[in-house]
Amino acid sequence: MDIEAKSGILYLCATPIGNLEDITLRVLRVLKEVDLIAAEDTRHSLKLLNHFGIKTPMTSYHEHNKIEKARYLVEQLQKGLSVALITDAGTPGISDPGEELARQCIAAGVPLTALPGPAACITALTASGLETRRFCFEAFLPCDKKERERVLAELRNETRTIVLYEAPHHLRKTLAELERVLGAERWLTVCRELTKRFEERLSMTLGEAVRFYEQNEPKGEFVLVIRGRSPRELEAEKQKGWETVSLEDHLRQYLDQGLPKKEAMKQMAKDRGVSKRDIYQALMDR
Repeated sequence: MDIEAKSGILYLCATPIGNLEDITLRVLRVLKEVDLIAAEDTRHSLKLLNHFGIKTPMTSYHEHNKIEKARYLVEQLQKGLSVALITDAGTPGISDPGEELARQCIAAGVPLTALPGPAACITALTASGLETRRFCFEAFLPCDKKERERVLAELRNETRTIVLYEAPHHLRKTLAELERVLGAERWLTVCRELTKRFEERLSMTLGEAVRFYEQNEPKGEFVLVIRGRSPRELEAEKQKGWETVSLEDHLRQYLDQGLPKKEAMKQMAKDRGVSKRDIYQALMDR
């Protein structure tokens, strides 16, 4: 199937996160050729379309109508209409209702394709100076208190680089929570207003970030890129935890699990970061 053909295909079109020059030629062409554009905020997207002289009809598709509106759009696609989905900024489906439409299209057997382009999470990550080979994207932390604490607890021992989104009016609270859970010395890069006129990136510790924004009013949209925890530090912490457990109790835990004594001592040595011979000798000396 020719995915470029104008026939019953959903196009997930990435749009600029700030600088209008960051739109691709392919996205501009598709937005002009499709039958309908589904936009998160039609008033916001109209500025983009007017800037590039695009007259394609629009319909709203947002968080509050995503289930029913997705069904409607799938019906239109099944009738042979082509639809482009755009978000207010960035790539549809990344922390926005686009994922629901994509899911319904796949379930209905409707063809879709993604047109790559800007994404705030990737833009911030690549410019952060932190490790990019392995990262986890959490978007906005949950609003529900219990769910938020659960996610924060998971992030405490995350070894990959962490990428979060935050609005200016919640930034101070989020930074304080991150400092409490991850520690004041954890390094991060705070990215603000990416690709826009007042773009800013500040690299500092979480403790420094908390103090900085206590004295400076957060303005604009933020992406937080946080260094993951060192695997060596994690391992050392686990080993330290065994120091309060006697060798006999440690051994008994594994014997109770059904491990042969030889294997139990081998696992004990791994837990404590010592040699198996050291474990054997220490047990024999008691």
